[in-house]
Amino acid sequence: MSGLGRASAEIDAEIARFGSIGFDRYVELALYGEHGFFTAGRGAGRAGRDFVTSPEIGPLFGRCVAVALDDEWRALGSPDPFVVVEAGAGNGRLCREVLRAEPACAPALRYVLVETSAMLRAEQHERLTIEPPAVALGGFAATIDDEPPEPVERLGPIVTALDALPAIAIDGVVLANELLDNLPFGLAEYDGTAWHELRVGSGRAWIRVPLARADASAVGIFGSVPPGTRVSLPRALGPWLAAAAAVVRRGALLLVDYMIDAAAMSSRGDGWLRTYRDHQRGGDPLTDPGSHDITADVVVEQLIGTAASLGLDTALVGQAEWLRKLGIDQLVDDGARRWSEGAGVGDLRALEGRSRATQAAALTDPDGLGGFTVARLVRR
Repeated sequence: MSGLGRASAEIDAEIARFGSIGFDRYVELALYGEHGFFTAGRGAGRAGRDFVTSPEIGPLFGRCVAVALDDEWRALGSPDPFVVVEAGAGNGRLCREVLRAEPACAPALRYVLVETSAMLRAEQHERLTIEPPAVALGGFAATIDDEPPEPVERLGPIVTALDALPAIAIDGVVLANELLDNLPFGLAEYDGTAWHELRVGSGRAWIRVPLARADASAVGIFGSVPPGTRVSLPRALGPWLAAAAAVVRRGALLLVDYMIDAAAMSSRGDGWLRTYRDHQRGGDPLTDPGSHDITADVVVEQLIGTAASLGLDTALVGQAEWLRKLGIDQLVDDGARRWSEGAGVGDLRALEGRSRATQAAALTDPDGLGGFTVARLVRR
């Protein structure tokens, strides 16, 4: 049986056992189950992959992220160690470009790649030198045997990899690029009188059941909507944000993703629910589970409300504006100068500089990646 068939069999067996499953559980199995889409090593990249994220456009995004991390480091008083936890780190491409940018925080930097897919974690070793977690998150030594250990400074950058968020508190940043849209989410539909949950039943057909009271607040933000409106139930968002916030003792969460407001979601039918494979939009999410990505726009009101319940304040900015504040235009101008100076000798730095204008255009395109939103969450 193929990996695709095994993913379907795993889902169908659970449906047969329970009669139906929530769409959030369906998404969890289809993406992260034993034979799921990401478990099989699919996802971001160019040839042989399924969609392109900002780090895959080229090194320019990573250079800008390096500037953002330096800003966060300085805002904390330049601590050493300074820990960056990248959740949903994939194959390590963003981390590699951040390190290549040689940020000012590099001597203090401990970079933790968090990725659930064993195949993608294996790919990280092809791009980066991965140290054991104890090296990256430890780094302590005692000068005299009887004295308590003291931190060893300027050991960075050190990179390590985990399959889950670390169970420690850090001074630093939790960074997530296009992760929230892949957190498992349920579905609700309004019939003109009441909201119902859409569950997945036998034959992978939709089954409508009364909406649980616990989900009332998730749909309450949508107000008056026409019959047939479908919206997301972000059941995994709260637990993930709580876990991420628990990691940060001092610092911030930087989250980059598709984000829309409640009015936009309720006006789109289910157009906010998408599948991707081989760089193309897919079809019905209930067809061929495990063969494609399943993603949904993050609802701003749900994100802000969930963050507030955890004692976090949220500031939002569009990706294009964020990158401009981080100096992307200056980096493009610098690249053009490098190209002018080094084109005649085939200098690789000059070639990379020439490509910056194309990368910047893609990263700031309001109808593409530039339409993403960057959320910065900090404790009140």
